Amino acid sequence: MQGIPYEHGLILASILFAIGLVGVLTRRNIVFLLMSLEIMLNACGLAFIVASARWEQADGQVMFLMILTLAAAEVAVGLGLIIQLYRRYHTVDIDRLSEMKG
Repeated sequence: MQGIPYEHGLILASILFAIGLVGVLTRRNIVFLLMSLEIMLNACGLAFIVASARWEQADGQVMFLMILTLAAAEVAVGLGLIIQLYRRYHTVDIDRLSEMKG
């Protein structure tokens, strides 16, 4: 049984990263911004997994576990900040929050 070619995995990772990057650059909602960052982190993790399968080493899988840990911490801190910003300013729009600096 043949596996997925390495090039296809890397192409998928680059497409996912590009989608996440476009989301980070164009969205103004903090929730969508965090979701785009998660997509970019998962794309990097996929690239590590594909490289690890290519060279038959476990290093890429270990890095993916570290990326998952980082993503979980980012979600926890990010959602806490979003809740506090929404309670204080009643919006999650980045443009409106930057205007409130004073």
